[in-house]
Amino acid sequence: MDLRKLKTLIDLVSDSNVSELEITEAEGKVRIVKGGGAMVQGYSQPVYQQVQAAPAPVAAPVASAPAPVVEAAAAGHAVKSPMVGTFYRASSPGAKAFVEIGDSIKEGETICIIEAMKILNEIEADKSGTVTKILCENGQAVEYGQPLFIIE
Repeated sequence: MDLRKLKTLIDLVSDSNVSELEITEAEGKVRIVKGGGAMVQGYSQPVYQQVQAAPAPVAAPVASAPAPVVEAAAAGHAVKSPMVGTFYRASSPGAKAFVEIGDSIKEGETICIIEAMKILNEIEADKSGTVTKILCENGQAVEYGQPLFIIE
């Protein structure tokens, strides 16, 4: 893949709400993931490169288990997990939780961290409001699309 094209793709991912982009072409495969520090890995067949950029807002696609969604729909807006990983309420074990029940939050504010593949991904509120429920325990494994918080 052309180096200019790769740089353009990295810039597009960095400037957007996209958290991960994977492109396969005849020359090989490129995967760009937003996350911690910069890291590039390459393999000879097929070509595979992974670039980590600074954490950014992640859009949460709709796909979840039916039972929690029914409860969440009745109680308010559900903030859902954008990935499979481990849920953490704080930035480190001894630190204060990002949000508590009753806290007023703004859209874009960090509300938790999900660790996936040794990368800590900050999850941001996709709506302003008041946190009425925290649906996951600290250190709990979460699935893609699983409701994490209820905001009213």
